[in-house]
Amino acid sequence: MGSYSDNTPAIHDLAQKMISNSMIDTSLYSKYNVKRGLRDLDGKGVLTGLTDISTIIQNKEVDGKLVPCDGELYYRGYNVNDIVGGILEDDRFGFEEVVYLLLFGEMPNVAQLKDFKELLVKYRTLPQNFVRDVILKAPSEDMMNSIARSVLTLFCYDDNPNDTSVDNVLRQCIQLISVFPMLSVYGYHAYNHYLRDKSLYIHRAEPTMSTAEVILSLLRPDRKYTPLEAKVLDMALILHMEHGGGNNSTFTTHVVTSSGTDTYSAIAAALASLKGPKHGGANVKVFYMFEDIKKHIKDWKDDEEIEDYLEKILEKQTFDRMGLIYGMGHAVYTISDPRQIILKGAVQKLAKAEGYDEDFELYERVERLAPQVIGKKRKIYKGVASNVDFYSGLLYSMLDIPCELYTPMFATARIAGWSAHRLEEIVNGGKIIRPAYMSISTTKNYTPLDKR
Repeated sequence: MGSYSDNTPAIHDLAQKMISNSMIDTSLYSKYNVKRGLRDLDGKGVLTGLTDISTIIQNKEVDGKLVPCDGELYYRGYNVNDIVGGILEDDRFGFEEVVYLLLFGEMPNVAQLKDFKELLVKYRTLPQNFVRDVILKAPSEDMMNSIARSVLTLFCYDDNPNDTSVDNVLRQCIQLISVFPMLSVYGYHAYNHYLRDKSLYIHRAEPTMSTAEVILSLLRPDRKYTPLEAKVLDMALILHMEHGGGNNSTFTTHVVTSSGTDTYSAIAAALASLKGPKHGGANVKVFYMFEDIKKHIKDWKDDEEIEDYLEKILEKQTFDRMGLIYGMGHAVYTISDPRQIILKGAVQKLAKAEGYDEDFELYERVERLAPQVIGKKRKIYKGVASNVDFYSGLLYSMLDIPCELYTPMFATARIAGWSAHRLEEIVNGGKIIRPAYMSISTTKNYTPLDKR
């Protein structure tokens, strides 16, 4: 019996036919002023909606003109730098507090935060036998697909899955936020055991743990972690939680929600978007790119040798031959990504504690040299700086989080933002989102089958 994924020569021939009949003359996009990717040539996004959940600042007005500035990110009006700074000053975990902020639009007081954490713990459980019947029975080498399948299957365990009232959707969202760490880590353990023939262990989440602590304790065989490891992971989750309504996966959430579909379908669609290497999968690409750099560069402190290799990456001569230096540049930010600046400081601290100083220094050198190399080789419309994905792969590797879970870590954080945007779309009851596509096909006369 053949594999489900068997390709036959006929498929190749049909694919070539499809390609030849599907190509669109690229000059037509300019002729009809099509905003490919819903963006202008200068990278500015086409305005398609309004949101009160987060604010991204990349320009400031000077003498009546917009000029690039250091990036700023606000959650519900609060500067992320201030949020993280306050959490660090108190030496506590903050993910759950920021989830509350994104969902409800205000900072919780002590009593509200306590009640909300208890609600998250209450929902931090999967249906009976779900791990055995759903996660373990169909292991996948791709954790994002595993999570999406689990999310869609949870629909079947919900007594009221199609109710899109605010009360019900809020309940569903909080439940999903609570179980995402389990869906991610258990999915990895299933893959590690059944597809890689490693030992299988399924730990239970302790009710006193923060989300970051749950992830590390579920992942590691001995369940042990240091306070620094958990706090740095907590910070990374906060920085990945939300980034405006226009990023691909959040916009997907708005689009799918606008059709009136259920929460599980909307979140599964967002997961499908985040999986892509141009979006959430970028942190995996950064990690593998640096593994490739380490193999081919003899002296990690030689700027000239690093520059030469980066040029080869851009010229599609090495690594994945896509011509991209992953982790550099952002669709929105020009001068700097505020999330990257915060995360870099935390990664440096962890690198020193864990003995990864040389790795961190290599990352710093590439971060400094890459914009120069890109500027020489490419025509760019705005500045190029490292983004939040640049250091996140190094962070996860230092935490012994396997690369299969890098993008799921992003999803475990971003589910909070997706939930807030889904609720915002429902509350404001907008029209179904349906942008226009211009047809360029020509009219043809029908020919009967026997005369073709």
